[in-house]
Amino acid sequence: MSNKVYEALPSPREKVKLTIPELKPEQIAMQEKIQVHFTKAGYTLPGIEKSGELMEEEQFWLSYECQLRYLRATKWKVDDAIKRLESTLKWRREFGLYTHITPEYIAPEAVTGKEILFGYDVYGRPAFYMIPSRQNTTEATRQIEFAVWMLERCIDLMDEGVESLSLLINFADKAKNPSMSTSRTVLSILQNHYPERLGKALVINVPYLVNIFFKLITPFIDPITVQKLKFNPDVVKDGIFAEDQVMKEFWGGNQDFEYDHEKYWPTLVDLCKARKMKWMDEWRKLGGKIGLCESDYKTGGNGQPVTDADSPQKEEADTSTETPKATEVGVPTHDVIALEPGDGPASADQAAGVNAL
Repeated sequence: MSNKVYEALPSPREKVKLTIPELKPEQIAMQEKIQVHFTKAGYTLPGIEKSGELMEEEQFWLSYECQLRYLRATKWKVDDAIKRLESTLKWRREFGLYTHITPEYIAPEAVTGKEILFGYDVYGRPAFYMIPSRQNTTEATRQIEFAVWMLERCIDLMDEGVESLSLLINFADKAKNPSMSTSRTVLSILQNHYPERLGKALVINVPYLVNIFFKLITPFIDPITVQKLKFNPDVVKDGIFAEDQVMKEFWGGNQDFEYDHEKYWPTLVDLCKARKMKWMDEWRKLGGKIGLCESDYKTGGNGQPVTDADSPQKEEADTSTETPKATEVGVPTHDVIALEPGDGPASADQAAGVNAL
């Protein structure tokens, strides 16, 4: 008899690894220009008369890897990358990510377990489950806010070197489709403000009407993102997930997960909060500057994970705290979690690619 599981899984010990290729000199120069733009004396967000200075959490968000994600998403066009970064910085304020979208506010959306974070794929990407049949509300605005809040928590669960997630959607049990307007809003948010965050989108039990629905929204999805969609996969046999990192029901794993809101929700909230707080503490110790490497503050600058004692040890990372330029920030040279093409700093072959999600 299998044991029921009610909480999110810890990061797996074993993950596929690779060494990230170096950037070209011209790509390093592009990142340096972005770094200079946001760190120049007196910088404020354009179009904001009051409180235009970047808050601490915004400076934390503007990491070295974040700047590269936006550069790749704009085909290495510096001006476009800067405009998109500033657009996202303003959107994050306006959307309420730092103010009203709190665990308490969106908790009513979570009571049925329609969106769950559970396990990691073989590349160490957090698994984000969506179960439309468990839809329990009708207010589109808070549904969208909940999806974004869960996406932010996915990012909190990304270990060193991991920059994307695996999305698992199950349309079984007479799933309820979101409206076209809600779907387009969510897609717009993802493509504009979370570039390169989608590793895989795995969809199962796709009925005829849902298939038509996907065909209707596909024109609004970036072509690179469409390539990441996989319908009716066997995630274990296909080598996407290890058996012990995926749910048993519908997905073929050996984790007998059962959603119990009172058990799952507070532990997820506390886990993500603790990880984020530790990372920010390490970020402050490393200088608390724009452009610091995520891999450094996630490992304490010494290659050792700061949030999970069971995580595999990494090789030593750059411990420099003076990081005003890309050449000083540096591409991480230690082993990191492997992502599929398009994730992490781009190689020369990937440089021309665009990953909207």
